[in-house]
Amino acid sequence: GGKRYNRETLEIQYKGRNIAEVLEMTVETAFGFFDAVPMIARRLQTLLDVGLGYIRLGQSATTLSGGEAQRVKLSQELSKRDTGRTLYILDEPTTGLHFHDIALLLKVVHALRDHGNTVVVIEHNLDVIKTADWIIDLGPEGGAGGGMVVAQGTLETICAARESHTGQHLRRVLDADAAPPRAAPRRRATPRADGRSAER
Repeated sequence: GGKRYNRETLEIQYKGRNIAEVLEMTVETAFGFFDAVPMIARRLQTLLDVGLGYIRLGQSATTLSGGEAQRVKLSQELSKRDTGRTLYILDEPTTGLHFHDIALLLKVVHALRDHGNTVVVIEHNLDVIKTADWIIDLGPEGGAGGGMVVAQGTLETICAARESHTGQHLRRVLDADAAPPRAAPRRRATPRADGRSAER
């Protein structure tokens, strides 16, 4: 049985599951479970869109990281009717995310922008920064050595700014992105004791 519910509550079921069992589901599992309930499925889809498919429906908000809590709020915004006149400010939303989830988050951020909204992202992740329409690089250092606008503009402008540490790092990322994929090292054949060759 469930920990927080009385027996009568736990006797009520949907598709063979009671409330305690439903709240133990991940967002991803629940999306499939509630596919026939459009209002619920839409809300779950927005959580999937921001890379939160792994959290449990009943998970306490206090157990979420700062980045996860931000993405829950972003998910709530996504489920509202879009006016195209909203300013979103996201503070390091990719913290703790895997590359796949960062790609999902970027898709959402770009969709918000494409609908006419303004999205300001405070971020250190170069894969996120390189997708920005406009970059403001603060520095030149962190903490007390920072706080000044070192460079601002398009990706190309930041990469060309000699005084921008971010620009220097972005150039390396862009160069690596543009480099052709390296071939796997060739295997050498070495003679075996029986005279045939063995690859290594």
